[in-house]
Amino acid sequence: MISIPSVGEAEKLIEEKLGGWFDVVISHIPNFIVAVVIAIVFSILARFAGKLMKNVLRRSLDSKQIADLMASIFKVIVLCVGLFIALDFMGLKGTVTSLLAGAGIVGLAIGFAFQDMTENLIAGIAMGIRKPFKAGDVIETDDVFGSVHSINLRNTLIESFYGQLILVPNKVLFRNVLKNYTTLGVRRIEVPVGISYGDDIEKAKDVIVDKINEFDFVIRKDETAVYAEGFGDSSINLLVWFWIKYPGEPDFMTVRHKGVVAVKQALDEADISIPFPIRTLDFGIKGGEKLDAMISDKISQQSANKDSGDDADSSQSE
Repeated sequence: MISIPSVGEAEKLIEEKLGGWFDVVISHIPNFIVAVVIAIVFSILARFAGKLMKNVLRRSLDSKQIADLMASIFKVIVLCVGLFIALDFMGLKGTVTSLLAGAGIVGLAIGFAFQDMTENLIAGIAMGIRKPFKAGDVIETDDVFGSVHSINLRNTLIESFYGQLILVPNKVLFRNVLKNYTTLGVRRIEVPVGISYGDDIEKAKDVIVDKINEFDFVIRKDETAVYAEGFGDSSINLLVWFWIKYPGEPDFMTVRHKGVVAVKQALDEADISIPFPIRTLDFGIKGGEKLDAMISDKISQQSANKDSGDDADSSQSE
């Protein structure tokens, strides 16, 4: 049978419990004060460390958003370290362990729920550190070609040469092959051209190189070259190479236009022809004579049919 304590016993039991708790609180007051001091110190330290980190990152990174985000993350990390030290100093190791486990689970859930956003964010931070390009650079990737307008945490805004603004997720730029035409500051122009089989390839090469090197925008003039690329249906195919500063003035399209015009003028002045597509029927090759005979028989048959038709018309008219 359960015995119910009297009122006096209950009061004594409550008094003992409260007294025990009070003694525990009194004994932990110094640790609590030290923990509060630690938290305050780390809070001040986090504020100054965050400002210092922000200034450093803004000077080293092109995107202020990425710099501010990384500085904020660093500030939160310092605050969390101070909080965990304070809790551990108060003897709450279990609380620290629970907080860390809970933070890990919450972070994992958020990562799965916002996978694309998280991936773009991480890619933006990684590109902010690696800096494969900056605002104003001309880049090409994943069928996107244009000038970088702005860079933020989740995406990059690119202005195409057709006058459109293209919003590209950072993970696309981070995963795919990226061409940066601005890093080296130069670009090679390629102009294909064909000359007739009867013309001299070396002469064509010399006159084209001399003509191209007359332009002031051509750099590395000793590397201006013309190469025989192969045999075409009606011409010897040549490939003209020369270098320009890029980006620069004149622009790429203007330079390529002037290059094509210069190649045409050089060949015309040297009396070297750029042939039209030509088709030659040679009945002297193997099988060609039989084809010639078949065509002749067909023509003879058509002529005979026409003559017989004319005779029939004449007899009907009589």
